[in-house]
Amino acid sequence: MSFKNISLSTLLFSGLLAIANPANATIVLFETSQGDFEVNLLDNHTPATVANFLAYVEAESYSNSVIHRSMSNFIVQGGGFTYDREAEQISEITSLATVINEPLFSNVRGTIAMAKKGDDENSATNQWFFSVANNAGNLDNQNGGFTVFGVITTAEGMKIVDAINALTTYNLGGAFTDTPLQTEPTEDSPITDEHLVIIEAVTIIDANKDTQPNLPPVTSAENKDSDSSGGSNSLLFILMLLTINFLRRVAK
Repeated sequence: MSFKNISLSTLLFSGLLAIANPANATIVLFETSQGDFEVNLLDNHTPATVANFLAYVEAESYSNSVIHRSMSNFIVQGGGFTYDREAEQISEITSLATVINEPLFSNVRGTIAMAKKGDDENSATNQWFFSVANNAGNLDNQNGGFTVFGVITTAEGMKIVDAINALTTYNLGGAFTDTPLQTEPTEDSPITDEHLVIIEAVTIIDANKDTQPNLPPVTSAENKDSDSSGGSNSLLFILMLLTINFLRRVAK
């Protein structure tokens, strides 16, 4: 078939399909003391962050880990500490190298993002958090933006995270100033797994990166706002110019 018979609309449509192709994703299962839920990771759009997270998953670093922070109608945070049932002790999870920030998607309800130091946008390691509200206006712009790298797959799964967020929090000292507990502690007894919200395991249940999640919206940062209106028009214009030049070359 001659290139001369290919229409401009066909080439434009093909180009748009390539650009609009949604992210591939790995699915992981969070097994917690409050219930189990699945998270679809956004491998294609946040590859470094997903690879970092999966390194901890494959090392079983998140097994018997603790939800150490919960802020009402804001976030539920974990990934920093594990609980040893035999020794009844909490220990820090050994962190790997920091990962580069990839703030593409908005921190809306149901997303998981990396936690990091307040003065370094590329300081994320092992800690992460779920947004239980639309935090785009705050977290998309703060400290270079927080990298969303996955989404909770079902409404039932979101209810579990909401239930954790609804638990009463306690100041246990150190990094545990807003720790949700399943049962109220007493003064004369230690904090154990009966009190803590424990993530028993995070495991890969679908390693096929062709699974398609419902993508969250693109970040609401100021430099992305213009892209949502004029950006798409500019993209179409560039595609048209490239296609016209291509057709001129093949027509000669």
